[in-house]
Amino acid sequence: MNFFAQTPISEEPQRPRMRALASLCTPSVVQGTHTFKIAGYSLQRGLGVDFVSTNSEVRASFEVRLVDQANKLPPLVLLSQKMPIVFRSHPPPYVGKDFLQPSLYLQDDNLVIECSITVLAESKVAVTATSVDIQVPPSDLSNNLGELLKAGEETDVTFEVRGESFHAHKNVLAMRSPVFKAVLFGPMGDKTRWTMNIEGIQPAIFSALLHFIYTDSLPSMGHLYGDDGEEMVKHLVVAADRYAMERMKVICESILCKNLNVQNVTTTLALADRYHCNQLKNACLEFITSPNRVQDVVESEEYAKLKRSRPAIIVDIFERATKSRKI
Repeated sequence: MNFFAQTPISEEPQRPRMRALASLCTPSVVQGTHTFKIAGYSLQRGLGVDFVSTNSEVRASFEVRLVDQANKLPPLVLLSQKMPIVFRSHPPPYVGKDFLQPSLYLQDDNLVIECSITVLAESKVAVTATSVDIQVPPSDLSNNLGELLKAGEETDVTFEVRGESFHAHKNVLAMRSPVFKAVLFGPMGDKTRWTMNIEGIQPAIFSALLHFIYTDSLPSMGHLYGDDGEEMVKHLVVAADRYAMERMKVICESILCKNLNVQNVTTTLALADRYHCNQLKNACLEFITSPNRVQDVVESEEYAKLKRSRPAIIVDIFERATKSRKI
């Protein structure tokens, strides 16, 4: 079981992607319908009507229809100008001609004419601004800081860990860890101190801790499998708790949670309880109290050790199991 499967990252640069330029021409129109009744049609045949406005010019389309006053016949289209034409101050085409002939639409010497007009104003052109969709590359800050740690340039503190030396930068450590900030710059710290001895931690674990501080990620540990990988992650939980690296702790909790089994769940539960890994603890309790696993866990040697070393946890298991049965 590989606890640290790595996903390859493509180094191919992203190219800018251009979007097409578009524009939209929208006519501004005013539409209306006018109903005109001619009373005494026989007396007014042949009389024209001039364009009322003076010194004016409009573009318009229109349709003229006869309307049946008895509402028995459909409207009869007399004139239809679909494409807009220009109307000026002089009489427009069609107006002033005796185009109306008595018909079924004539009633009591009255005619009703309906005219629909669409007047066009100036067209509005909307242009969509040129838009460039540039793919922003991912941040390389962590890579830069990782290279800074690896190169050891301008370091101002050295840690001695079981015979191995690790060089680092005080400001980076203080920025990432409140514990390091207190030790290096707090009232009880020695700001002129260049060397510090670290007890109770393995060099490989401290190296992984520094890597996370500089890069916000765990180092590649693909060479670790099974129990070795599990133990490494558990030691990282301890280091994260010691230096108040909460994100690092949660990442380790997630790794351990995904690899729970009957053999390791009790030791993982003890670790989670001791170092206040609440999410991992809940996952362990849920795993143990599952009906298809509880018997195997209770009968294991690890469970017997857990009862002797941390008896208070047994109460947590019992309470969780009781709640599960009620549900």
